[in-house]
Amino acid sequence: MAVTEREVDDEVITAALALATERGRATRAARPHGCAAMVLDLLLIALAVTLFPLPVMAFVLVVSAPRGVWKGLAFILAWLACLVAVIAAVLLFTDGKPPPPRSPPSVAALVATLLIGIGLVVYGGHRRHRGSAAAAPARAATAPSTKSRVDGVTVWSAAALAVLLQPWGMVAAAAATVVQADLSHAGSFLSLAGFCFLATSTLLAMELYRVFSPEKAQHALLRLRGWLERHKEPAIVVICLLLGLWLVGRSLYQLTG
Repeated sequence: MAVTEREVDDEVITAALALATERGRATRAARPHGCAAMVLDLLLIALAVTLFPLPVMAFVLVVSAPRGVWKGLAFILAWLACLVAVIAAVLLFTDGKPPPPRSPPSVAALVATLLIGIGLVVYGGHRRHRGSAAAAPARAATAPSTKSRVDGVTVWSAAALAVLLQPWGMVAAAAATVVQADLSHAGSFLSLAGFCFLATSTLLAMELYRVFSPEKAQHALLRLRGWLERHKEPAIVVICLLLGLWLVGRSLYQLTG
């Protein structure tokens, strides 16, 4: 019996609908896994950002200056503005929808994460092998000028310092991770807000301590800065190596899996 042209068209349409349905199911099944992976990555990156010693040391100098509470607030607002601006730029680029798996934008984000992870590992290895021979004379030479540097901090210089000392490699890793955010789900908003809060939590804690216990905070924060001066190199090495190895491993797994 001859097959009419209309019957052929119906079969083609039915097959196309079935294929689209299967792809939709596969995408929906992959989204929970992708969302969980994004949340875990953002959590680890935010922890690395908030524990990175260089911004913490600079913030201690800022809040120890005259009118330090207002200067610390300027530092925090500039810090947060950088994080929000980077996330907003990524979401505008993706229109708030994660790219399909194996699509060029998705692969490009994974490759960027891989390169950032390699960069963090290389940087951590460089700091580890550089040694501390030159660090002690540098500290000794700059110690007498600490008070003058504190007195010279202004609100605008505090804000600029926050931008300059932002760990941009880690922020770039967060941006590559935010590509997977799906703004049609409230969980993505909570994850992004949680990332910004956690990445700023150390600075917020010190600012609040300075507000409610100014005298105790002054001495405690200066002691913290002295401790970080002595231990910042191992901290930088450990943070960069651990986060870099995680990003490399995760991106390679997703690229080859």
